[in-house]
Amino acid sequence: MTVLRPRPSPTPSAAAPASSLSGLQRMLGRDWRLATAFLAPAGLLIAALILFPIVSSIVTSTTERHGADTVFVGLDNYTALVDDPVFHTGVLNSFVFTAYAEIFKVTLGLIAALMLHHMRKGRAVIAGIILLPWVVPTVVTAFTWRSLFDPIFGSVNVVLTDSGIGPMLAAIGLVDSWPAEWLSDPALAMPAVILVNVWKGIPFFTVTFLAGLKAIDSTLYEAAMVDGATPWQRFRHVTLPGLRHVMIVTVLLSSIWTFNNFDLIWLMTQGGPGDATAPYVMVAYSKAIQQLQEGAGAAVTLVMLPIIGILVVILVRMMRRSDGPGTADLGRSRLTPAQRKAMPWVVVAVSTLLLIWASPHIVWKAALVLGVFVLLAAVIGRVVSTLAARGNSVAARLVNGVGSGVALVGLLGFVLAPLYWMTVTAFKSDAQIVMRTDDLWPTPWSTEQFTNLFSGRAFGTWYVNTVLVAVASTLIALVCAALAGYALARLKFRGSESFTVTILLTYVMPGALLFIPLYQMMSGVRLNDSLWSLVITYPTFTLPFATWLLVGYFKSIPADLEESALVDGCTRFGAFVRIVLPLAKPGLLAVALFTLTNAWNEFLFAFVFITRDDYKTLPVGMQSMIFGDVVPQGQLAAASLLISIPVVLMYAFGQRFLTEGLTAGAVKG
Repeated sequence: MTVLRPRPSPTPSAAAPASSLSGLQRMLGRDWRLATAFLAPAGLLIAALILFPIVSSIVTSTTERHGADTVFVGLDNYTALVDDPVFHTGVLNSFVFTAYAEIFKVTLGLIAALMLHHMRKGRAVIAGIILLPWVVPTVVTAFTWRSLFDPIFGSVNVVLTDSGIGPMLAAIGLVDSWPAEWLSDPALAMPAVILVNVWKGIPFFTVTFLAGLKAIDSTLYEAAMVDGATPWQRFRHVTLPGLRHVMIVTVLLSSIWTFNNFDLIWLMTQGGPGDATAPYVMVAYSKAIQQLQEGAGAAVTLVMLPIIGILVVILVRMMRRSDGPGTADLGRSRLTPAQRKAMPWVVVAVSTLLLIWASPHIVWKAALVLGVFVLLAAVIGRVVSTLAARGNSVAARLVNGVGSGVALVGLLGFVLAPLYWMTVTAFKSDAQIVMRTDDLWPTPWSTEQFTNLFSGRAFGTWYVNTVLVAVASTLIALVCAALAGYALARLKFRGSESFTVTILLTYVMPGALLFIPLYQMMSGVRLNDSLWSLVITYPTFTLPFATWLLVGYFKSIPADLEESALVDGCTRFGAFVRIVLPLAKPGLLAVALFTLTNAWNEFLFAFVFITRDDYKTLPVGMQSMIFGDVVPQGQLAAASLLISIPVVLMYAFGQRFLTEGLTAGAVKG
């Protein structure tokens, strides 16, 4: 026999009539007290570690170091940049590095995502392999490619020479002479570091684009096919509009990361040869840390802030226009159809002219390489479309399969070759490395490099330090982000939109803007050369992104489940712990993987804050293994392998949750 019991009355935290709300609730919002408690940890960290340092940086930029004294100089540090050629070169290098890297990452990432999206078997395996460059730490990427580009011990020149590609590159002018000196030639150093950034960035674009493709309604493609649309027309009118939001968000995030890149370039070239690859962040570091002119260094970072701000405003406005038909029509009503049609071509023309002016020696080479990829994809697509239109479906599938297979093999070769080189180098003896014997397969395999790595070095200490810092900072970011993300997604209170905007803005704040004031802050409280300085400061770049991602994920969870729990007498916090968090496991795991990877890879803060060997993390410790021109290739390869294994294993087990978290959070948020 079933006993029916009346439901208890809704708790005050559930939807209550306006007449039952207190004066403060009507003024500050129904859930303002709970929201204050949920937002307090994240708010305090953001205020103390991001907002206050920014204000401190502004103050510092108006001062100058005179001996032991710091004096106020007003805007002198800013006016000095007008005639500073090193600063001009740094800004130009940052622009060139970002522009070319983003163009190639968007193009190649989209091609890779389309190939994976249409695969029926093995998609998860291939996606996991493609994700490897993004997973491995930046220090591993830098040292591996640096070893490959080495004109004496590297294999890039050897492989290109033996295949005949190298002399052909010299014949058509892509390189001035052969064999090429990739990192010591001013004309090749920038393209080389751009190539490495593209190698590391393609996985992020591929995964996010793949998540966006999964979110596109398949009925749109079916309707287009019924209307007789060709594959190109379906791509242009269904795929690209469906990916617009994802592409905007991805390009926004990647552009900011790339524009403020420091560690990859420093570890590969240290800005050389000369200043050929030095970005503006390196100029700020040189002035503030090496020359002890913190005011001048702060001025460099603050001058660049408006450029990043303009980029953020433009992309955020584009995101808002894509959210609803009303805003889209409002944005388009000022342009005629002809103007709207011409607008993309105008943007392309202006961007091309800027790149021609900024890098005339690179632009035609990049256009040639990119044109080859696009042309091959277009030709294969046209052939497949023509064969299908003529009813020859067997030939169309054959051409499509062969073309996709060749492209996939090329992509996997590009992704895996550096990792394979790192692995085999780790198991070579010093004699094999020096004598260049058995380059691609060590004979015999040796553990000499691992033995040397742990004898007489602090590598084990660096490893433990990295684990402690990464785990501690990830836990702090995860707890604070979960509380803040839930409050912003669910609770009703005044100022929620402003706090959300603040989260986004603090996330896009470059680490280059913060490392100078944070260095001053850590010095003031005597936490320099301490792991606490890293645990405290790492949330500056992990917490905002974690919060932003979880806001989108929490919004994707049906609110009816929480309302039912509230009606049954559960408190709001109880519903958060018992209902929301279990359902948000994919999003939480995605956030944990992101934050842990960022903390594991971080170089700039650890490089600035830590000088003692006992407190170095792996990226900084590995960099200190190089003495002048003496580069222990084998030990660096062994260290790179040991650093990469834990992160790769975590992503291997969490790949499905990562994609799901991105789909529900970053794509829909």
